[in-house]
Amino acid sequence: MNQSAATPEASGPENRYDVILIGAGIMSTTLGSLLSELEPHWSIGLFEKLEGGGQESSDPWNNAGTGHAALCELNYTPQGKDGSVSTAKAKGINEQFHVSRQLWSHWVQNGTLNDPRTFINALPHISFVWGDTNAEYLKVRYEAMKAEPLFSHIEHTEDQATIGEWAPLLTEGRDAEQRVAASKFHDGTDVDFGSQTRQLAAHLQKSGADIRYGHDVTGLSRARDGRWVVSLKDLSTGKKLKASARFVFVGAGGGALSLLQGSGIEEIKGFGGFPVSGKFLKTTDQSIAERHHAKVYGLASVGAPPMSVPHLDTRFVDGGRSLMFGPYAGFSPNFMKSGSFLDLPLSVRPHNILTQLGVAKDNRDLVTFLLKEVAKSQRQKMEELYKFVPDAGPDSWDMITAGQRVQVMKRNDEGKAVLQFGTELIASADGSIAGLLGASPGASTAPSIMLRLLERCFGGLVDAWRPKLEAMVPSYGRLLNEEPQLLEEISSSTAATLRLNG
Repeated sequence: MNQSAATPEASGPENRYDVILIGAGIMSTTLGSLLSELEPHWSIGLFEKLEGGGQESSDPWNNAGTGHAALCELNYTPQGKDGSVSTAKAKGINEQFHVSRQLWSHWVQNGTLNDPRTFINALPHISFVWGDTNAEYLKVRYEAMKAEPLFSHIEHTEDQATIGEWAPLLTEGRDAEQRVAASKFHDGTDVDFGSQTRQLAAHLQKSGADIRYGHDVTGLSRARDGRWVVSLKDLSTGKKLKASARFVFVGAGGGALSLLQGSGIEEIKGFGGFPVSGKFLKTTDQSIAERHHAKVYGLASVGAPPMSVPHLDTRFVDGGRSLMFGPYAGFSPNFMKSGSFLDLPLSVRPHNILTQLGVAKDNRDLVTFLLKEVAKSQRQKMEELYKFVPDAGPDSWDMITAGQRVQVMKRNDEGKAVLQFGTELIASADGSIAGLLGASPGASTAPSIMLRLLERCFGGLVDAWRPKLEAMVPSYGRLLNEEPQLLEEISSSTAATLRLNG
């Protein structure tokens, strides 16, 4: 990377930048905000197909806003055949969410982000199950998590009255003889990633970035001088444009796969995408919403993808309070809500067809599950809600369509075709282009993912950046679970800055 002037220089038909960001979601705006602080003289161009930032996967109604910290999400703490529960994945995700809190705190302090209540609110996270087998699992999970400094403040109960104090809607109308269990963390959060994304984009623009909404990226190619040329179409005029940069980040959500495939880099070969859509039941009836102050996660049905774990969520969006339940998984070949029915078939290439066939062969149960979900009646969907909220009134809930998620299909280290639930950072060998595939925990761990990108793509500069990075993220390069005193200091500091103490 060179360090050119902050304004793009015209050269023939191209606008020239140091960095081009494709997509105005939480990933691109996080990376852009990091780079604008680390290298304020670099020029940045950001291109987004839609008419504003954070309108696809980062939109608050297209995700659960959980602030995934692995506190209540049971799919992050799998139980082994011997009955033990592994906390390894939960620890990794929670470490990353602490990084997010530190970076967001830094940006609140320096004015990059506004009043924290506009994008993050304190909200307990609860895991809730019923039945003997599930209750026994949750007890083992509680004991395993309590042994880790990151999770030592976990609470647990099988007493319905106590659960009713935590979340009244869970127990009202429930059979008093039914065995239930719940674990609670008081320091969870609800995050409006759409608001955060738009604030970061506004700050980027104020800092000199050239942000162009309504501009569709139609292709990527490599010029002889090594720069990446981005082909664009201004959707308001139909005019075709070109821009170039030494580094390109493809943060286009479901659109990233096709753009990375079109770039021709070796590292994308073998990768495919499997789209999963979702819907939520939502109520804005304050007599209901104000009686539930938590995010409550249960266990996924057998055969369901991890992103289909049922949850009952309090949401704070645009100053309003609501309650959501879901998701109800479905299938659509679109890779984005604003995408095309041709997205999935057009993503099949010679280099990934065997991967896709292998995943299809080994995941027939998942396909069957999704088709059954699509076919469910409204009454059957309400029955899922009743398992969480026995006294739910059907007239108070409306169905909304949430975002599309594209799960990664790839070859694992043993060469087996697998469907991966999570995020995958793809970067070229020379570090000149990178992109992100996949879904949850995604937005919640965007800072960690983008810091990892900096290390992979700008490795030669990281040592020089380290003092700034450590100022942004005091635990940078360290594990809080291994340093309980530092964990306590950072938890208290970020809670105060983000106004999470009530």
